[in-house]
Amino acid sequence: MGVATDHSSLPRVTFSDTWIKPFREQVRASCGPGWKVLNSRGNMRLQVVDVGSVMLPYEWSLKGSTQALPRIQQIFKRWNSGQITLAEAAQTANTSSNRQTLNFTQLIDNYREFVPNAGDKTWNKFYLPVLRHCAKQFEGRPPVDGEALCLTCLQQWEPGSRMRQTARQKLYGFLNWAVQRGHLKPIYSPPASLPETLKPKRVGYPLEDAQILALLDSLPEGKDHDRWRFAIQLSAVYGLRPEELRHLRIKDGANGAELWSIYRKSMGGNKGQKTEPRRLHPLLVRDMNGNTVDWNLQARIHIGEELPPLNRLGEGGQALGTYLRRKDAWNALRKEADHLGEQLTPYSFRHRYAKGMHAAGIPIANIAEAMGHTIEVHLQSYAFKPNATAELVAAVNA
Repeated sequence: MGVATDHSSLPRVTFSDTWIKPFREQVRASCGPGWKVLNSRGNMRLQVVDVGSVMLPYEWSLKGSTQALPRIQQIFKRWNSGQITLAEAAQTANTSSNRQTLNFTQLIDNYREFVPNAGDKTWNKFYLPVLRHCAKQFEGRPPVDGEALCLTCLQQWEPGSRMRQTARQKLYGFLNWAVQRGHLKPIYSPPASLPETLKPKRVGYPLEDAQILALLDSLPEGKDHDRWRFAIQLSAVYGLRPEELRHLRIKDGANGAELWSIYRKSMGGNKGQKTEPRRLHPLLVRDMNGNTVDWNLQARIHIGEELPPLNRLGEGGQALGTYLRRKDAWNALRKEADHLGEQLTPYSFRHRYAKGMHAAGIPIANIAEAMGHTIEVHLQSYAFKPNATAELVAAVNA
């Protein structure tokens, strides 16, 4: 009698997997025994023993294997013919077709893993729209070069707008990543600059102390409105970003209790870098007679006085703006700002703080520190520094 064999411990091979062994044999026959292809989360990875590995823009499937083999052979030829790294060989290699075959869905998924610091909300709002536009450009005849590709991908956003700047930043990062890893041809590297007309940045409207006091007096009575009144007072006296209202903390300092903002804002142009928590310094509002108005804000934070709901994280400015736009006094102030060619927003309380600090003669470096941004950002957005020309002319007329 034959001996029964237990097949339960043997790996199961389905019919759909039968392409794998022949594919690997073809790679070894074309390139050598050290060249292997591996399944990396459903995508294809090329590994060369004692050399390294590169991701290929193909899915781990029979169809992907037929597309990948010519590419692998081209990589081998370039790598084997001279002093060139595997990554460089993959970058310069083309498929046997004169058109590059890409699976952009997988390519975008791979890039998502490369930028893990971007939260889901940031990814869906700022990355995906422009990357999907990029994918569409390769569905038919591909773009002639990186400049043409970028101009087409960005055309839905207004030139000079903040959204276009953000979309361009995300697109450039993706294209550089894809080209460096050989997923896209070098011709699709993003250009150093794009020909476009910049939209002038609108000037922020700095609220005057009298306007702030009148606005506060116009708010209705009631618990909900008192919370918003508290938020406005804090924003004006400490020059807060609206989002910082949910990040206020009391800390023990060298001379007693101190009010701090522990909000950490992303620093534009510096991947992964954020602003540091900072101690807050009050610039008290003054009444019509020039007397300071002390609302005891730090003490009220200390005892836990409630602030208004600010929606989800990152939407503090939107929440404050929605409340204010429903108030007649605010809309009247907006008309005044428009008449001057300036823009009234929830940041106008912060502009009031910057203007008042400059008027008090405090050095720019100290103002920037108090407001939680760099000197460069301050000079770009809060240009209330003294006008030396005006002072010289005034001296002549004296």
